[in-house]
Amino acid sequence: MAASPSISPDSDRAAQAAAAWLARRDRGLTAAEQDEYLQWLRQDPRHGQALARLEGTWRVLDALARWRPAHSTQPNPDLLARPRLLRWRRAGFALATAAAMAAGLLLVLSRSERSAEMPPGRSLRVIPQPERLTLTDGSVVELNRDGRIETEFTPAERRVRLLGGEAHFTVAKNPARPFIVEAGAVAVRAVGTVFDVRRGATAVEVLVTEGKVRVERSAFPGAAPAPPTSLVAGERAMVDTTTPGAAPVVAAVSAVEIERALAWQGVRLEFPSLPLSEIVAEFNLRNATQLVIGDEETARLRIGGTFRADNVEGFVRLLQAGFGVTAERRPDGTVVLRRTR
Repeated sequence: MAASPSISPDSDRAAQAAAAWLARRDRGLTAAEQDEYLQWLRQDPRHGQALARLEGTWRVLDALARWRPAHSTQPNPDLLARPRLLRWRRAGFALATAAAMAAGLLLVLSRSERSAEMPPGRSLRVIPQPERLTLTDGSVVELNRDGRIETEFTPAERRVRLLGGEAHFTVAKNPARPFIVEAGAVAVRAVGTVFDVRRGATAVEVLVTEGKVRVERSAFPGAAPAPPTSLVAGERAMVDTTTPGAAPVVAAVSAVEIERALAWQGVRLEFPSLPLSEIVAEFNLRNATQLVIGDEETARLRIGGTFRADNVEGFVRLLQAGFGVTAERRPDGTVVLRRTR
């Protein structure tokens, strides 16, 4: 007798992957992730089926979304636990994910035909590009979130201290004055290149997107200095700052991974279940490719998530793959969107 699809290894893997994608869609897909998501859907019909099963469970448990702890000061911790803190087990994986979504804690990109029942949500939010600094030598630094730096330039060298967070560097080439980024005990030396440094509580991550850099680590008392590690474009180094003498771990990264890691640089649009007509208007303000909605039903389609404002093509592909929308490209460059009949 054939194994039941619900318990076969392939189906189990598809269910876990589907739940992972739902969680990633919760916090918003980058441009690269949107393309990766679409590719995952196309790889195997079981992927879309697993996603549909999870979303079906969500609809069954939709009533939980209106639950309020009016009669209890101690809500059920299993219901309200943040999804990333749960230890998922295979048997309860799909149901636990769906319950969290139904409780409103895992808001995913979703379709809704019940727009009249939905309470008004927050308005669309435009997340601007990160802070951009031009240093005195012409080098450019982009600071992500809590990124903080201080500079110390001399005639012999250019030194930048990353005090915390993440920064992306586009270095003006000057072989006579090396450009050095310090992140605690880790130093990244470059001449003219483009790279990213993220300083965390336990590690420093260096990602090179152009040229090459040299990663050095300060010697510990009584230990010989470790040899520097060279990185070229398309490589990432992770340096464990909690282990004395730990060598950087170097790995190659794909173009998709690089785009994902640096997605914070672009302008993003964040919207919680808004009609497609409103979302299209925002994309049209920011892109040469103009979207046109072909009918009222399509205009009312509700979608929520976070998208790169400059990735209109990725947004269209997402509508085609996951929301039953066809895209007709006209000679004038516009794209007409309609729900599939």
